[in-house]
Amino acid sequence: MEENARKKVDLLVNQFWKKGYLTVSRKYGTYLPEPGLVGRFNVDIIAKHKNDYAIGINLSAKDFSDNNLSEKLIYLATRHTKYTNKKVKLFVGVSASNYRQAKMLIDNFEEEVQKNISLFRIVDDSLPSIRRKRNRDSNVLFS
Repeated sequence: MEENARKKVDLLVNQFWKKGYLTVSRKYGTYLPEPGLVGRFNVDIIAKHKNDYAIGINLSAKDFSDNNLSEKLIYLATRHTKYTNKKVKLFVGVSASNYRQAKMLIDNFEEEVQKNISLFRIVDDSLPSIRRKRNRDSNVLFS
């Protein structure tokens, strides 16, 4: 279970890196500290890009059965920095099977909240694709 959660956090960190953010704290990290509670909610990652901060969370299938999920997302998406009062971006990672459900949930929020949430599919690219394997076999010139 922890190995799977660690892999999901690693994949979410990759999304932060693609957007130019540097990780300040993260769960299951070796060298970085674990992030503290934001309000009363656990977060997976806190990152920084120049003077902008971002929060990252992964949602599992179990989280979608929780009645407080929309409250959690709204609360985290409306955070501001303490002194400069800048908005803190919320990165949400979900599995491909839960992506549609998360998208529908976020679409019900106010427009200002929606703008502050980035939704990502967390897919493990290291697994070989069946489609790629078939194409390789069909392009064999010599056996």
